[in-house]
Amino acid sequence: MLEAVDAEKVDELWCLGDLVGYGPRPNPCCAAVGERASICLAGNHDLAVLGRLDLEEFTPEAAAAAEWTRRVLTPEARAYLESSSPSGRREGVELFHGSPRDPVWDYVLTFEAVDATFELTEEPLVLVGHSHVPLALASADGALGGGLAPEGTEVELAADARLILNPGSVGQPRDGDPRAAWLLLDFDAGRASFRRVEYPVVRTQEEIRERGLPDSLAGRLAGGV
Repeated sequence: MLEAVDAEKVDELWCLGDLVGYGPRPNPCCAAVGERASICLAGNHDLAVLGRLDLEEFTPEAAAAAEWTRRVLTPEARAYLESSSPSGRREGVELFHGSPRDPVWDYVLTFEAVDATFELTEEPLVLVGHSHVPLALASADGALGGGLAPEGTEVELAADARLILNPGSVGQPRDGDPRAAWLLLDFDAGRASFRRVEYPVVRTQEEIRERGLPDSLAGRLAGGV
């Protein structure tokens, strides 16, 4: 994914959270994002690893992964995660790991959540994560539109419409496509492009199992669920 980003010669890299919590390489992930990202939000799994959230709020598999990650996390990676917040802002853009009504836990997957997100924000573009599902949702002239955003989806960043975009997930997509998902924002051209990149899923599965993490975390990667 980072190679694909480099090929586009982007000005900034933004991360919407959950650097750690499921995968077998938490420390390299923190180092890579810390080196490259201008914005990095804190996700619920990051906060769980830091001990800020009760693991009883997570599935048994997620809790087990968080406990393992706590044991292997380096002081440098921990310090980087500690510096993050679940929400952020850039000119014309509001960013949330979850949503504006709950930046940590809320999923923007229902019309109610979409309405609340538009109501509680003011910038034309709102970026959300958390669900691992790429989405493009619009509000124009009092009407809502949009939905899933598979690879190749292009969205106009128009001045007369408000947008909620979810780039999907790099490490654990959940829209049935196992490839890493990311979003390219071109403000000069007024366009957002949803992208996918192949990555070595089998090698990641092997590393998950080698570390004794729950097998279900490896299995789901093959189907992107």
